[in-house]
Amino acid sequence: MDKRLIIAIIVLFVLWFLGSGVVHGGFLHDDYAQLPNLFRPDSDMSQYFGWMLLAHLMTSVALVWIYSRGVTTRPWFGQGMRFGCAIAFLTVIPTYTIFYVVQPMPGVMVIKQCIFDGILMVLLSLVVAFLYRTHSSTTRSDA
Repeated sequence: MDKRLIIAIIVLFVLWFLGSGVVHGGFLHDDYAQLPNLFRPDSDMSQYFGWMLLAHLMTSVALVWIYSRGVTTRPWFGQGMRFGCAIAFLTVIPTYTIFYVVQPMPGVMVIKQCIFDGILMVLLSLVVAFLYRTHSSTTRSDA
């Protein structure tokens, strides 16, 4: 692994974890608290904290790796925006839509989840694009 990949993964991991804390522990906390039969209480979640860290690490590695394989000669900001929107439509929006179908979740909460996590995904993708901006002079086509 190259140094840029490792740095981007670490930066993304920290920012994604913090951003998810703001979105889910802040903006959506009260929404989740109104559904105690669907979500664990705060006191119960701490024993699963390691799984949360692992999930954020896995998603950070995957996002950075995918971006690093497709970076092109286009400007980094536009690439980051496109990539973030594509990943949000591939992951965030379908995931919460499926949750809405299979769990009794309020539609307004699902819309908030899609919007907040979608914005977070675009911002995180912009960070990765920024970190890879000097590589934009070459096209990566190897897998």
